[in-house]
Amino acid sequence: MTYDNVPEDLIEEPLKVGEDDVLEYLNRIIGFHFKRTPYWRRFSNDVNNLIGDTVAETVENLLNSGLSVDEDYLRANWLEFLPENYRGKVRFYQSSGTTRERAIGHWDKDYVDYLVAYLRRSLDEIYGLDELFPPGKMRALAHGPYGWYQDEISELVWSYEGYLYFIGMETDGLKRILKEKGVEEVLHILNPLVKYTERVLKRDTINLARTAPPLVNLFESASNNIEAVILSGVGTDVAFLRNVEEKFPNARTIPLYGYYLFGDLVGVPKGEEIAYYPNWPFTLIFPVEKTEEGYRVVDYNERGKLAVVVARPEVLVIKVENETATRVAPRGLFRWDGFSNPRRFVHGTT
Repeated sequence: MTYDNVPEDLIEEPLKVGEDDVLEYLNRIIGFHFKRTPYWRRFSNDVNNLIGDTVAETVENLLNSGLSVDEDYLRANWLEFLPENYRGKVRFYQSSGTTRERAIGHWDKDYVDYLVAYLRRSLDEIYGLDELFPPGKMRALAHGPYGWYQDEISELVWSYEGYLYFIGMETDGLKRILKEKGVEEVLHILNPLVKYTERVLKRDTINLARTAPPLVNLFESASNNIEAVILSGVGTDVAFLRNVEEKFPNARTIPLYGYYLFGDLVGVPKGEEIAYYPNWPFTLIFPVEKTEEGYRVVDYNERGKLAVVVARPEVLVIKVENETATRVAPRGLFRWDGFSNPRRFVHGTT
């Protein structure tokens, strides 16, 4: 199975996938990996018994059938999750290491097209970026780790016929440093990024900033020119978004949730929470609770650990993150469940 077997209309209409479409897709994807992928071939589960009447029920079935992957095992044995003789353009990436030890994952180049289609449609419909940035108007400066993020942000900016400055940075352990020593120590470590950001802002008229909350002040010298600020990472909450809007009065603030196995998810602020909606059918995320009977997807507005299913032709991963979030109902543009206010435990801190 390759992306030739994925419905092409997901590129044109990425947000119109229905629950039945996802269940059918999961049946084919999981069956493919059970036959072709070294890690999954060891399991004898009948795929038909795993697919429930709903996506939430299917996620419960996967977890309660013992198919959740241990995080440490995945970090040490990532090659076992690549299908044998896979026909596609695969690139291996490291995670950023901001929160914990770096992991390695892989993407098919075609997945970037589907991811960017989901991001474009969401950003245009919710935040009006297509109206804000007509073709050729966007001049973006992005901070972030090398790897999937660089490909994703490049393709996204180019989809607007925009121009991009990408400033890569080493983020290994930065979340712990931020917590223990503060922003000044983070900026000291990232001194080359600080210098290059200042240099670009002096010479060019940047109107879109893509960065992390601890670094957003680096763009204040261009506050009148900035028309959109895209944020993800530690500190991205509603209070911080409001603070950014005060500093950048002409800008729309956009929260994203990033992860090395699937890329960015779009956030939608409402009240005091930000709800994030995954890119179905490739990424499924539900807060879950472990009971005596097994895992269950929590009710709406309840909090639980994040169960993540990454289901693509090149990779299948089912895992429960050491992170909690609240389950939220479909909202506006999104016809499926999301999650809000994620909080992750940082090893070595309390």
